[in-house]
Amino acid sequence: MQEAGPVKGEFVAPPDVSDADERSDALPEEEEFWRPPVRFGSIPVEKTPLGWDRRRGFRKLYPQVMLPMQVVERVSFGHPELEPNRLFWGDNLHVMRQLPSESIDLIYIDPPFFSGRQYNIIFGDQNELRSFSDIYEGGMPGYLIWLNARLYEMKRLLKKTGSIYVHLDWHAAHYVKVEMDKIFGYDNFMNEVIWSYALGGSSRGRYQRKHDNILFYAKSVGDVHFHQPRDRATSSLLAGQPKGARDVWRTSDEDEHRVILDAWPDDLVEYTLSNRDPERSQWGYPTQKPVAILERMVMASTPANGLVADFFCGGGTTPAVAQRLGRRWIACDQSRVAVAITADRLTRGAQQLMLDSVGTNIPDFTVEHWGVYEAKRLSQAPADQFREFVLCAFGAIPDSSEPGIHGHKGAIPVWVGEPDQRSQVTAKDVEAFANAIRKTVRYQQDNLRDGIMLAWAFRPDAMEAADRLRELEQTDLNFVRLDMIRIDSVQFREHVAALSTDHADYENFLTFVQPPHVEVGWKRLQERTYIFDVSETAVLNPGAKIINVQWDFQYGRRFSSTPGYSFIRGAKKEPALQAQYEFPSTGKSRIACKVQDDMGGEGLWSGEIEVS
Repeated sequence: MQEAGPVKGEFVAPPDVSDADERSDALPEEEEFWRPPVRFGSIPVEKTPLGWDRRRGFRKLYPQVMLPMQVVERVSFGHPELEPNRLFWGDNLHVMRQLPSESIDLIYIDPPFFSGRQYNIIFGDQNELRSFSDIYEGGMPGYLIWLNARLYEMKRLLKKTGSIYVHLDWHAAHYVKVEMDKIFGYDNFMNEVIWSYALGGSSRGRYQRKHDNILFYAKSVGDVHFHQPRDRATSSLLAGQPKGARDVWRTSDEDEHRVILDAWPDDLVEYTLSNRDPERSQWGYPTQKPVAILERMVMASTPANGLVADFFCGGGTTPAVAQRLGRRWIACDQSRVAVAITADRLTRGAQQLMLDSVGTNIPDFTVEHWGVYEAKRLSQAPADQFREFVLCAFGAIPDSSEPGIHGHKGAIPVWVGEPDQRSQVTAKDVEAFANAIRKTVRYQQDNLRDGIMLAWAFRPDAMEAADRLRELEQTDLNFVRLDMIRIDSVQFREHVAALSTDHADYENFLTFVQPPHVEVGWKRLQERTYIFDVSETAVLNPGAKIINVQWDFQYGRRFSSTPGYSFIRGAKKEPALQAQYEFPSTGKSRIACKVQDDMGGEGLWSGEIEVS
């Protein structure tokens, strides 16, 4: 039996790793492949990926940031003994750096195409906008460096039998292949899959561009796990296959069914996803990929109960497919709205599997935040968990071996206040911490007299007490110097901002957000039909605005938005603050509404109405 994972309100501390030099053997040895013929003379050939430093790898451009994961939700399906799947909100590079090596069977990513910032901005989150500024700075080389740093971590995460699919289009596919050859090895290239489709705009003055490119690499081609898929067959041959599988795998009558080719035309496998397709209309994600494509890759490249990961999960197709096919999964996105839509989709999918008696042992999943934390949830945590979280976020080490001291940053003792955001540090707290410092061995032997107090707020008498202690330095050897730092201040995150380089902007890492105060009004339009409005909702994060609204008109134990009410946009792609719904019957109905703002705050409202 596996150990149960973290529950809602807990946090996951970063692993105890240092920003050590990258292993030079992490890149494949391909000297012969890159060596130019002698007759061409001395020709410079770049053998390492763009952005790679011989000593520090990609950490020279993107320094390591180790911050805790805040578990904001654990969605339960009745099997807490199983290890939960994990859904992350945060920068995927830093999330991946905190995951264990050689732990994933299959990685599928659909990263932003190199086709312009506006095309790729889906939700309008501030995190999303900042990230796309980084992606396109410096043109194609900047894009490749940004992607290479992430591909390098993905290679580390793959098992020896694992594989990766990278979904691109004509803008950058061939540039990315050259870089992936350097990271994964030319000999580990499996296929370039061509997904052909008929829908979309026309191309004038050239052949119509109607396909995407999917680059398929093995971690080690000699060990890779791969089940050969064959064309779709009759339902009798699908007996025993997981529900939803579109392809037939190795069977006794292989000759009757052609091996799947590396070109996937939509007329053969019906992979095109139109704007009116139920998949898209339910979740509303404009660039989501069809379930059938992911089914094919998951079935071909993972064992039963294998682990599938998608670090650009968008609308959540990859984890939804993995969950339905009985695989474990990890998913991540930089957009808070994308994570909310994905959580929604996974909850509804699991509930459907349980209704169909297909998913009898569906693991829970956690929603975890990296870098942007919900202050309200943090303030409701038990004192010991709160202090450990704050110390880890501050870059300090929890250590309660000395009375009155909660941890150390280097050699400096650190004290952490109470979780409640309304609490304030008093002069009594200051005196108690100063006395605790005076009793330490380092104070008595090494003359170390500094301390740091971390809290939501400090009363004026606490500030005065700290000033009095500091003034003793001029006249009395009993002095103690105390820094008093608010948890939500710029000073608290200086250690993260100091890592910023010309190629990495970490100024906005490590912030605390408040949930919107959701207000819902409604009125009856006609029989069983109502219109709901959230325009009176108060957004509490300074400068923030509402970016998405989700509605659940049959709210029960878990929030799961009603299909078509997860990502609603108006004519100008602005979030719709009103929703019209026709209830199937009269009587009491419990409804719920989630609102996300563009700083990452999310608020939930629920209530009961009498449908007439």
